[in-house]
Amino acid sequence: MASASRKEILGKVYKMIPPMLESFHKGQLGRVAVIGGSEDYTGAPYFSAMASAKLGCDMSHVICEPGAGAVIKTYSPNLMVHPYMRQSKNLASSESVDTVTSEVVGMLSRLHVIVIGPGLGRDQLMQDTCAKVIQEARKQGIPFVLDADGLYLAQTRPELVDGCTECILTPNVVEFARLAKAKGVKVDEGDPTELCAKLSKAFGGVTIIQKGSKDYISNGTHTLVSEGEGGLKRSGGQGDTLTGSLATLLAYRKAYHDKIWDHEGDLKPAETLALAAYGGSAITRECSRLAFAQKGRSLQAGDLTEHVHQAFLNVVGDPSK
Repeated sequence: MASASRKEILGKVYKMIPPMLESFHKGQLGRVAVIGGSEDYTGAPYFSAMASAKLGCDMSHVICEPGAGAVIKTYSPNLMVHPYMRQSKNLASSESVDTVTSEVVGMLSRLHVIVIGPGLGRDQLMQDTCAKVIQEARKQGIPFVLDADGLYLAQTRPELVDGCTECILTPNVVEFARLAKAKGVKVDEGDPTELCAKLSKAFGGVTIIQKGSKDYISNGTHTLVSEGEGGLKRSGGQGDTLTGSLATLLAYRKAYHDKIWDHEGDLKPAETLALAAYGGSAITRECSRLAFAQKGRSLQAGDLTEHVHQAFLNVVGDPSK
């Protein structure tokens, strides 16, 4: 698939998108959750979860710290917000990392995909809880996306993701360098276009989206390059639209493999994971382009949210129409 054209790749992404049928019931087109949201950061989990919702998942959850939850609930009534996470200083005497983790892990059986990291912060208890959630998600075969402070877990505890073929890491240039250093990959040597593949191999074949002027997407064996036009404003939070988009596409991927609709598709799981990664990148770049065309240098992360659906129609298309 490395030599395939953008049109061919997006054509395959299109095949993975479920049509909208009367026979479907609530939840079949995606149940996703963003785990993050702390005292300091409430916007990131909202932007991610709303991107999932706007791309069409049926149920979009945020699992966060109580103070963040109270705020996020005021942003939108469309999200289901669960205040199960705890920061170290807010842990009650009757609580422990195990009781907190059990609440979050208890939700996993109801979910198709999780995003870990938006607004998470570096608090030890928040990080430890997510480490345990990753371990349980891997046991249950639930795909996950790591971004922002979720990537700090991959950097400091790489064994959590080593060899995982059901996750996507989405580092920016600084995060990529930190991950590379943790794995002994030198970013200033060799062909820069092969760096993503090198880091992926170092992680045992984990899919990585190396974000930049072009997005390099690799599982160590195959590499795709997503270079659709984006906006020129680099406001914080645009990566949250990417993680939310990835989550819904991974949920659609599950629906495709579960054959909840009649199709003759024979795409393999490794390929559909790469397609979800490419599709998420392409949609986010188009979303940025549309928002920038309208807002220019005043663009903020929230401006991308309202363009998610149109970006999807522009680059992938809706099989229901």
